Amino acid sequence: MENGHGEYAQDGSVDLRGNPVLRSKRGGWTACTFIVVYELFERLAYYGIASNLVMYMTRNLHQGTVEASNNVTNWSGTVFLTPLIGAVVADAYLGRYWTFVAGSAIYLMGMILLTLSVTVPALKPPPCDGTTCPRASALQLGVYFGGLYTIALGHGGTKPNISTIGADQFDDFDAVEKLQKLSFFNWWMFTIFVGILFSSTVLVYLQDNVSWSVGYGVPTLGLLASVVVFLAGTPLYRHKKPHGSPLTSIGKVVAAAVWKHSVKLPVDGKQLHELELEHYTSRKRFRIDATDSMRFLNKAAANVNDDRVSRRLPPWTLCTVTQVEETKQIAKLAPLLLTMVVPCTLFAQAGTLFVKQGATLDRRLGGFLVPPASLGAVVVLAMLICLALYDRVFVPAARRRTRNPRGITLLQRIGAGLLLQAVTMALTSAIESRRLRFARSHAPDAHGVVPLTIFVLLPQFLLMGASDALLLVGQMEFFYDQAPESMKSLGTALSLTAYGAGNILSSAVLSLVVRVTGKRGTPWVTNNLNASHLDYYYALLAVLAAANLSVFVALSGSYTYRAESRETIGVAMDVQGEPLLHCTSWIVNSVVQKFCKIQCGCLIHLLPNERVQVPSGPPQQKPLKPEGSCKERRSRQHETWAAATDGKLTRCMGWARPGRGDRALRRSRRQGATSIPAVWDPDGGIGWEAVEGTLSATRVAGWGHGGTDTLSTENKCLLS
Repeated sequence: MENGHGEYAQDGSVDLRGNPVLRSKRGGWTACTFIVVYELFERLAYYGIASNLVMYMTRNLHQGTVEASNNVTNWSGTVFLTPLIGAVVADAYLGRYWTFVAGSAIYLMGMILLTLSVTVPALKPPPCDGTTCPRASALQLGVYFGGLYTIALGHGGTKPNISTIGADQFDDFDAVEKLQKLSFFNWWMFTIFVGILFSSTVLVYLQDNVSWSVGYGVPTLGLLASVVVFLAGTPLYRHKKPHGSPLTSIGKVVAAAVWKHSVKLPVDGKQLHELELEHYTSRKRFRIDATDSMRFLNKAAANVNDDRVSRRLPPWTLCTVTQVEETKQIAKLAPLLLTMVVPCTLFAQAGTLFVKQGATLDRRLGGFLVPPASLGAVVVLAMLICLALYDRVFVPAARRRTRNPRGITLLQRIGAGLLLQAVTMALTSAIESRRLRFARSHAPDAHGVVPLTIFVLLPQFLLMGASDALLLVGQMEFFYDQAPESMKSLGTALSLTAYGAGNILSSAVLSLVVRVTGKRGTPWVTNNLNASHLDYYYALLAVLAAANLSVFVALSGSYTYRAESRETIGVAMDVQGEPLLHCTSWIVNSVVQKFCKIQCGCLIHLLPNERVQVPSGPPQQKPLKPEGSCKERRSRQHETWAAATDGKLTRCMGWARPGRGDRALRRSRRQGATSIPAVWDPDGGIGWEAVEGTLSATRVAGWGHGGTDTLSTENKCLLS
């Protein structure tokens, strides 16, 4: 146990020895700095290889366009499927930190092997002799692809754990850290994109114009530096204890429900098997109430009263309600996960066929020759700009209108990205059609280069980057956020699985299209893109994207976000687990919308969308007796104090400077609440009180987060 001043982390965070950690000494953005720096250099290493991979295979390994594209997407698919293995190992055995360290060592070995394969003459195929290009030997292919797939294996240990380790540095039970975590994934992706930007410009240039040895050696050294940086931050990290394999728990629930398919469910869900609350609170875990969705799985938690039947049942067939509900939460994600596969297929085109398109165009920019893969930098720049605008401009504006801390829901963000991606593929088809018309009217040179500038491809790269800024970040955050608390690594791995499946689907679709169209004449995609119909292929992908968007809209419309209705637990506790501050919450549409922190008998302030456990039964109104002065003066956004019953506002009081208070009062009247202007401040500020209104708790939060004026308040003691 750490010594020092301050509160201990309340989310179960420990050090590597399993001792509770002080929030002031570990975690937060200080610890995340080391993790973010690691990710910056690791992405530089990964995309230093991936960005120009299709060009190395066609130019140096002398593979055809379709073969090289499929090899790239097959490898990329493996890279994003191995995280499932890493997530299971982390959650069940080693924990996230040690799984990550082991994965990093394997990753580094793969990078070294790959660098050797492009440096040692005996491991490189000889260059083309005129029109004759000798095929690479089995040894040369074995070493090169051995390095690639060693990287894929190491990636499985690092990728599902590094972002989760970063998110673990923020305590969900601390209001400040909870709000910081909302922006974590945006800035996490921003850092990733900076690394990709460097890879697709500087490293690609080194590979094309200096040597592949230098182009691969630099990212290898970068990866080594990133591992050193990560290890240097070890004393600052918060860790989570492994809770066992989530896949084992899920499999157990499904198997138990099937085994007990003939067992009748009780009418009252409270009669299902569950452990005492202390079992969960002692482990800083959440206990989840039973729900009626997927009722068949509830049989796994059903108690069997017939002694003869119960004696024949294996002990493992009795699961807890929490295990059942966690399985349901993962099962709910599966349909939406399937709709993420096609978008990842489309994204794969930017690193394969988009690059080959660029190789057929005039790449001159003054005296500089633009590497084809460097257009990937345009995707990254568009992502960076859109992410910054989204986080700093769109979210604050949307938050004032929707009262959602994220501005819009995660599924709305993903849906917008899917729509933009479908538009991107339609535009890409039109641009390729124009390029083909130009190629037929202007004879290409001996290398197949058309006298048309490469920058005609900029619109498709820009739109792809804008769509990915919405889609990729939203996808990662959605699967992390909606996964059960004990299965966060699995949630992250699921989002990565979509990338893997999308890349493999890209290989399958491309091979199928070439085979089918080849039977009827010239295949749509050949080694000579000037004689191909790549525009038809892109149009097919646009249709596929539109169909996938329709399915996503239908599924997201019926999706219910993870419910937060759980048993009461103290939010702030001392080391022995004794409550110091308590929370009062209410439920609106099965989701906890707000909580009021209580100190010395008075409500201090209202915070939005806190994930705290609340009574599963009907709220009880009890008067609070002040035990002392509860005054505060702070410079922050407006605050509102409220009490609610069954999602219906019963009492609300607050204070704001001129203008802000007036708008809050007008808003409350529009929602049907009875608003009573209260005391006027000497500076003209206004207080308000709404009694027995029907204003929803979500709207109340809007009052508390609408401005930036200085507050001077004396808290009122209300009903909780």
